[in-house]
Amino acid sequence: MASTSDYHLQPATNWSTEPPLVGYLSRKTLPIKRNDAEPLTREDVQFDLLCHIFNDKHKVFTPQAPSEDPKVHFCDLYVNALYMSHKCSKVLKDKMAETPAFAVELAKISLLTNVGRINTTMAFFPEMKTALRTYHPVPSLQKTDGNAQDAPRIKNCLKAALLPSELKNMPPSTPEEILQKSRARELPSTSVVNLIFVLANHAGPLASTHFDPPLNFLDLFLPINIASADRARAFLWLVFHYLEGPDQPNPYDDDYSRQNPGKVPWLRRLTEAEMAQENIDSPDEIEWGKSMSAQRNLFLQRLVHSIEKEKKVKAAASASKLTEPTSGRSRPSRSQQEGTRDKPYIHYLPPDRASQITRSVSEDHRVNYSSSRGPHRSMLQHAWQVVTSTDPLADSDEELQDEHVRLDYSRRVDVIARLRGRPPSPLPDLLPPASSTSSYPPPSSISDTREHRWRTVESWK
Repeated sequence: MASTSDYHLQPATNWSTEPPLVGYLSRKTLPIKRNDAEPLTREDVQFDLLCHIFNDKHKVFTPQAPSEDPKVHFCDLYVNALYMSHKCSKVLKDKMAETPAFAVELAKISLLTNVGRINTTMAFFPEMKTALRTYHPVPSLQKTDGNAQDAPRIKNCLKAALLPSELKNMPPSTPEEILQKSRARELPSTSVVNLIFVLANHAGPLASTHFDPPLNFLDLFLPINIASADRARAFLWLVFHYLEGPDQPNPYDDDYSRQNPGKVPWLRRLTEAEMAQENIDSPDEIEWGKSMSAQRNLFLQRLVHSIEKEKKVKAAASASKLTEPTSGRSRPSRSQQEGTRDKPYIHYLPPDRASQITRSVSEDHRVNYSSSRGPHRSMLQHAWQVVTSTDPLADSDEELQDEHVRLDYSRRVDVIARLRGRPPSPLPDLLPPASSTSSYPPPSSISDTREHRWRTVESWK
């Protein structure tokens, strides 16, 4: 607890005495900015601050998950909130239950994501391939063998860490709503994760309420010249103030906060020498960070090499296709068309040309059929054969390939020729004349019904 003489300590000379744009300045410099494969040091994550927060032993918070204790400390409160999130996978829950140390490390990284210190462009496993995120080893928070997840998954888990009553209704979104519920003794007033989101989003408006200029809530997680223990105490004071109620005795109060209601406990400024004594990376952590960075660089080199090799193979394959000699414009066989068959198309021929080709084909088929060997099927037998042995979904691009098929086509043409002009089919010269308002061509230019339909469709274009 700070003494009353500490109240008169002045901020360091490099602190501005003018009221800053609170919130904007903090938001602009809040996320950690590092290159890919660059480790996050203890100073980056403010390791000492996180240790003071999660090592606090005051059991003063109302549990938000089933618990045998009427009150729990902050570490259990926050870890259970992550565990109860419906976006927390079963594998992650099993790992948290199996290794409590991993659960605490994950909670520390999640708290940094909760306040925005770690943004959603970061990942914490070296085999990450996407170019939208950067990999960063965190030696001080990755001492267990568990997967630390990536920041987007952590944030999704945080957004779903709500109270059962908040899953049906909207959770409180302003500090006033949370205080209203806590004053009415509706405990817990909200989930601890949602409270931190609200405090981070309203850091600007709350700055003058709880802090002395130029500080605000988000500054607690930045590497500034304030003792880590004091910043942790101020953070826990705010959590208790909103979750348990401002009218309850706050166990994190000191003389300064008691004499200034609504203000956080006194935040002691540090000298440069004192700041250098905090958040010191151990040699093992430095070595592990370098090894993971080297592993990441090696993975990226292999990934780039495999991509370049794949591009060369594709380029060589396309070049070989272009240099292959072509033997005329012969039609590909059916085996080459399997699986890549296009829709069948119909060639258009003028009426006189089409009738000449039909007559010539019919005459040729009659000559060939009369000299062919073997018994011929009747039309009924051939229809039965087609129904029982032909795939109705197959295209008919290659026609007239079988003797029986050609004979059946010839018989059908003969039947149509004999029926042409007999009742009820009219003769070509007996078709009704076109009206003056019709868009169809005159009857004299129509040789058959198929040609009539073709020209009708053409008129829609």
